[in-house]
Amino acid sequence: MTMPKRVRVNGPLEPYADGFRSEMQRRGYAPWSVVFALQAMAGLSRWLVARGLDMAGLTAVELDLFVRQWRTSGPKRRRAPRGLPVLVSYLRVQDAIPELVSPPSEDRVDVLLDEYATFLTDERGLAEGTVRYYRSTAKRFLISVPASTYDAALPQVTASAIRSFVIAVSARRSTGSVKNTVTALRALLRFLHVRGYLDDPLADAVPAVAGWRHRPLPPIVGAGDVARLLGSCDRRTATGRRDHAILLLLTRLGLRTGEVAALTVDDVDWRAGEIQLRGKGNRYERLPLPNDVGQAIADYCRRGRRRDGDRGLFLHARAPYRALSSSAVGHIVTRACERAGLPRVGAHRLRHAAADA
Repeated sequence: MTMPKRVRVNGPLEPYADGFRSEMQRRGYAPWSVVFALQAMAGLSRWLVARGLDMAGLTAVELDLFVRQWRTSGPKRRRAPRGLPVLVSYLRVQDAIPELVSPPSEDRVDVLLDEYATFLTDERGLAEGTVRYYRSTAKRFLISVPASTYDAALPQVTASAIRSFVIAVSARRSTGSVKNTVTALRALLRFLHVRGYLDDPLADAVPAVAGWRHRPLPPIVGAGDVARLLGSCDRRTATGRRDHAILLLLTRLGLRTGEVAALTVDDVDWRAGEIQLRGKGNRYERLPLPNDVGQAIADYCRRGRRRDGDRGLFLHARAPYRALSSSAVGHIVTRACERAGLPRVGAHRLRHAAADA
C-alpha cells in the first residue's frame, strides 16, 4: 500500500501538497483515501503543466477536460479521480483557484463512503458483509439528496429528506428489509454527526418501522424434534456426516449460521477440547467442545471432508470444494426439517432449542 508521504506532487500544485495532506489527516480520512486524493492532485498538476496553465487558468472547462482525459487514460480509470472533490474544496479555501463547477455529486460522495467504510471496520469492528451493506445503503441515501456535498457539513441532509427516503424504500421492500435499511441509515447519521459533517444529530429523525403485531409464532423446537433432525442425516454418506456435525453445533452450542460457516480446520483445538469462534464484530471466543460434537466433526473430517478443498471446516459436497456460506448452513436446516417431517424452522430457532436444553 502506497503511503500518503510517498505520493509526489510536482508542478503548480506542489506548494499546496503538504497542507492538503495534513488537512485530510486532521479530518480523519483513512490513509488510502488520502493517497487517492493526492494522486488526483498530482494528476491535475501534471495536466496544468501539459496545458501550459497556472492556477488561475484552472477553470470549470479545464477541470471537466481533465476528468474526461483521466477516465479514458487507462482500462481501469472509468470514473472521476477519487479525491478530486475534496481537493477542489481545499484549493477554494486557500483562494488558490477561481470559483469552479464541482464534479458530479456521486463522485463527491464516494470519498465520504470510503471514510465511512473505514470507520465501520476500524472503530466499530463490523464484519465485512455488514460494512458492504451499510456502505451501499449510505450511497443510495446520499445520492438521493439533491446536490449533496460532504465538504459543507452536508446541509442538505434534513429530517424531511430522511423521511422521504425511508418512505420510498418501504413502498417497494418487505418489512424486514426496511428495518435493516433504517438501522443502516441511523448508523450513517451518527457517523456524520460524530465526524462533524452534520451539526445536529439526526439519527432520531429516522422513522421507526411498524411490524406485524399478530404474526404466528414460529414452531417450537423441542428435544424430540432435535432428535428427529439429527436422525434424518444419513451418516453413511459424506454429506450426512457433515450435516450431522453442523446440526449438533447449532443445537448443542447454539451457534449462529455465520459462526458455523466461518469455522476453519484451524479453529478446532483437539488437545484442549475447544473450538474458536468468530462472532459479531470480528470478536473471537473459545468454547468447550462437547464429546458428541467433537466426535461428529472428527468423523466428518476423517470420512467426509475433501482434503483438496480450502481451509473452511465445512465444505460443499461438490466441486468446487469451498467453505459453506451462512445461507448454505440455513438450507441444511431446512432440508433436515423436510426429511424429518417437521415444519420448516430457521437455524436461529435451533439456538433457542440449545438455550432451553
